[in-house]
Amino acid sequence: MSKYKKLYLVILDAVLINVAGIAALYLRFEFDVPANYMENYLKAAPYFTLISLGIFALLGLYSVILRYASVDQLLASAASSVLSSGVLWILVKYWVAQGYPRSAIIITGLLEFLFLAGLRVSVRVANRIWDGFAEVGIDSRDDVTKVLIAGAGDAGVLLGRELSKPASGYRLVGYVDDDPGKKNSVVCGVKVYGGRDLIPSLVERLNVDEIIIAMPSVSPSVIREIVSICENTGAKIKVLPRVVDMAGKPFDLSMVKEIDIEDLLGRPEVQLDTDKIERYLKGKKVLVTGAGGSIGSEICKQVASYSPEMLILLGHGENSIFEAKMALDHEFPQTQKELVVADVKDALRMKQVFDFYRPDVVFHAAAHKHVPLMEENIEEAVKTNIFGTYNVAMAASIYKTEKFVMISTDKAVNPTSVMGATKRVAEMIVQAMDSLSADTQFVSVRFGNVLGSRGSVVPIFRRQIAQGGPVTVTHPDMRRYFMTIGEAVELVLQAGTMGQGGEIFILNMGDPVRIVDMAEQMIRLSGREPYTEIPIVFTGLRQGEKLFEEILSYEEGLSATHHSQIFVAKQNGLCLEAFFADLAELERLTFPDNVDFRILGNGVLAIPVVGHKEEPTADPVLGINVDQILEVLRRLVPEFKNSRFLDEENEIHTITGDDGIS
Repeated sequence: MSKYKKLYLVILDAVLINVAGIAALYLRFEFDVPANYMENYLKAAPYFTLISLGIFALLGLYSVILRYASVDQLLASAASSVLSSGVLWILVKYWVAQGYPRSAIIITGLLEFLFLAGLRVSVRVANRIWDGFAEVGIDSRDDVTKVLIAGAGDAGVLLGRELSKPASGYRLVGYVDDDPGKKNSVVCGVKVYGGRDLIPSLVERLNVDEIIIAMPSVSPSVIREIVSICENTGAKIKVLPRVVDMAGKPFDLSMVKEIDIEDLLGRPEVQLDTDKIERYLKGKKVLVTGAGGSIGSEICKQVASYSPEMLILLGHGENSIFEAKMALDHEFPQTQKELVVADVKDALRMKQVFDFYRPDVVFHAAAHKHVPLMEENIEEAVKTNIFGTYNVAMAASIYKTEKFVMISTDKAVNPTSVMGATKRVAEMIVQAMDSLSADTQFVSVRFGNVLGSRGSVVPIFRRQIAQGGPVTVTHPDMRRYFMTIGEAVELVLQAGTMGQGGEIFILNMGDPVRIVDMAEQMIRLSGREPYTEIPIVFTGLRQGEKLFEEILSYEEGLSATHHSQIFVAKQNGLCLEAFFADLAELERLTFPDNVDFRILGNGVLAIPVVGHKEEPTADPVLGINVDQILEVLRRLVPEFKNSRFLDEENEIHTITGDDGIS
């Protein structure tokens, strides 16, 4: 409300207060008011008016836009009237100190309430009548969007009010709700027709353009059922986000979003022990590696909500961590944030960062995760996923970090890819470091695919659908575990409160999803039909890929925690001497001794001779033996079964014969 409108309202209230006071006397004495009573009221009137207006302001009667006045304002008007009449009684009894009828004071309070509430409600009624005339004009326009809301609960009512505003560009035509008690009732001026099964017939009868699912607290299975009913109606399908995503935000139409695959594959809201999470994050210095990535940036966002002393965003891509900080600045401006451009492969740089910031908690999310790409860049997967983890973990141990949490993957279980094998070794490093460190608690958290993360299947499918297809799926039987980024990180933070150190926590991923089913669903959500309008092409398994991912190996076993969605893998013991010996050999193979990383040599600038051709010499980098690296990986992770090994075994089998005897 503008300051001028507030001033007009204050003046009008001042007039109405005194009208109520004088009218109460006339009503009490049937229009024959004794002169002394009127004189007593007029003596108290200036003070009565000023104090009453102060009460009205304190109770918020001037902070609400009148056209949106609600029951809250009626209650505030009632409370204001009671307090105001109390003020009048005190003034005439103790200040004027002369007689005044108590019944007149009661009548004053009643009239005040009628005037205050009537003024505010009348403005809303007048605006509603005006909006009704405006809606007649909107209904005749061709560009108005007719909306059917699924869900006549609190969220549906809020949405209906917003849609009913003439400026919205929408026309609300009805509701559906499975509650039999709401059938044939009227909400926001339109009818609740019945249950969800009526949606197809209502879309046709009412010429519905959009269906908005306003059920933010129901399970994803209910959303899936409603979407399956809506898919063949031809109407656009939208949805309100989950309650947790809307919490603390004023409701408006911008919250309504296109229905997405995440809305259909999500699970019931995660129940967190926020007190425990807060205890190990609030007031602490928290470092996140890979902070510019999908998981890392979400970790930063959720950690910031627990008021850390400092949030250190570490990543080797300056743009990604800068953008992550910009997003955090908007949502958490009070949190101190530090940006560190660094590569986890650089051991010296990691020690410098830890020495300078001395973080209390570390979330290690930096990793190479693209399976086929890492098959072609084996040494880079080893450098980042294995030795990058070692560098960060060692720095955490040296500088006495309290808690170290590494993000792992289901691809580390019985790995067939280099990426999976390197992440399994990273888990073993975390286990080993925990047994060697007296001050730092090291744990790993293992989970499956994350919906919408960079390089994942969902954004690829979205892009392919937007381009008109084809949508490429590797195999019709391929299945994967999925969870949303937010859900995964919530459970990562919760897992950080558990255990004694050295554990691998495993998140409950629910049931695996067929990738081709996901592709078909996403095509239908775009308003087109799979195979006919958007083709789906099966390209075959790529190197390192499996048809089915596993969360747990046969040897590990599983035990429960106090959280229903987090489990602990029972690990085998680790022979540290053999493990570190294999790591040393892997380091020698990946970082050859004779590689001089100084471009200018020993400080002497070598000026190239233009046009002079020299015979190429053996490049030690080119001399890295990938096969030897793979052999060491296989020694570290005996269950590692890469296609290269299978090809070699098949070749030997062919040469020696079926029984293995030449």
